[in-house]
Amino acid sequence: MTTNERPIGDLHNPVMLRRTLDLLAPALAAPGATVVDCTLGMGGHSEALLSTFPSARLIGLDRDTAALELARERLAPFGDRATLVHAVYDELPEVLRRLGVPRVQGVLFDLGVSSLQLDEAERGFAYAQDAPLDMRMDQTTGVSAADVLNTYAPGDLVRILRAYGEEKQAKRIVEAVVKERAKEPFSNSARLVELIRDALPQAVKRTGGNPAKRTFQALRIEVNGELSVLERALPTAVDALTVGGRIAVLAYHSLEDRLVKQVFAAGSTNTAPDGLPVVPEQYQPRLKLLTRGAELPGEEEIAENRRATPARLRAAKRIREAT
Repeated sequence: MTTNERPIGDLHNPVMLRRTLDLLAPALAAPGATVVDCTLGMGGHSEALLSTFPSARLIGLDRDTAALELARERLAPFGDRATLVHAVYDELPEVLRRLGVPRVQGVLFDLGVSSLQLDEAERGFAYAQDAPLDMRMDQTTGVSAADVLNTYAPGDLVRILRAYGEEKQAKRIVEAVVKERAKEPFSNSARLVELIRDALPQAVKRTGGNPAKRTFQALRIEVNGELSVLERALPTAVDALTVGGRIAVLAYHSLEDRLVKQVFAAGSTNTAPDGLPVVPEQYQPRLKLLTRGAELPGEEEIAENRRATPARLRAAKRIREAT
């Protein structure tokens, strides 16, 4: 059965859904509230938001045209309460300006690769299936993972694997890649997985799951510019919130979560010089943290949905206007 033949709800179980809704609820219960789902995917979180808050309006963004098509079908019963836009989430200010929405009451990010992208073999995200090395979330633009492997300088490949995959064996893997691509360019995932297995020492292969996992993560992040996009998007999302508005972010690896933590920590910190008897308004925190550190999914959810395992949820509330 193909993706299009299966019920959309069967394709995607939204991660930490109840807790996410609870964190956003105080900002979305009022009539006329607008919430932005910056990572619409197949619309699981958005469907729950529209159902739970019947007077809320939703703006959904996604760079993946296939996901948008499925989400549009899923959210059709909500009519004009849902506005879906083909955009990357760092384009949020431009999208809101175009829609004539100055401020919003809620923002949600569900980061990482979607169930649709993982399950559709031809997208090349999953190292467990042989497929073209594509990995573009938006298949209408940009370079593919094969382009990165075949054209990047060895030093750049090592940097990417170390920075984005936290791969300690980056140099060894890249040496093997460079040797093999000189014989024949890479096109499919199975050849890369086999190369990584052959390149790594036995001791490394015995721990940490599939040895290709970190390389595939690094290539995906590079292809889609994920960390640089997130670094730009988070501050603009905070800026888009009205006072009392809330933002929730689900991250799936330490690099994403670290960025979220840094932005939230900066926004919730008093920036006044030491020794001031009274802290002026411009130095007061803009955010109040709603989670103590990052919250994790429960054992029951992980048992039902293994893709929830690495999830880390952080949330914050806008408490002050910018000065």
